[in-house]
Amino acid sequence: MKKIRFALAAAFLLAAVAMFAQYAQNAQAPSVKRNILFKQDMTIPGREAVMALVELPPGSAEGKHTHPAEVYAFVQEGTILLEAAGKPDATLKAGDIFHIEPGQVHQAINKGTGTAKLSAVFIAEKGKPLTTKAE
Repeated sequence: MKKIRFALAAAFLLAAVAMFAQYAQNAQAPSVKRNILFKQDMTIPGREAVMALVELPPGSAEGKHTHPAEVYAFVQEGTILLEAAGKPDATLKAGDIFHIEPGQVHQAINKGTGTAKLSAVFIAEKGKPLTTKAE
């Protein structure tokens, strides 16, 4: 009887471990939120101004991408690691600002424990997708 209980307990434990492992494997990294706050045609022909709020939960990364725009960003809260082609990686904290050139491959990563929030202004080419995934 003890052997049967032990075998049942072991089988239950193995099933629980397998279910947890499957859940952990299927769990996705937290996703980045982008909220366009303002979009307006500019007096510069073929350009539009776009203001956005970007939120990066802990452990999230934007993924490498480009913009058909000059980007000026301000770190409102938290800390990010900024990877930008042609520049050394930079750790930026609340109060820091940065610039991304048109077509420059880059990404922000939040390796911290709190949500990072960025405000960004894009001087973009009108009619083009604001963000394009990079390889």
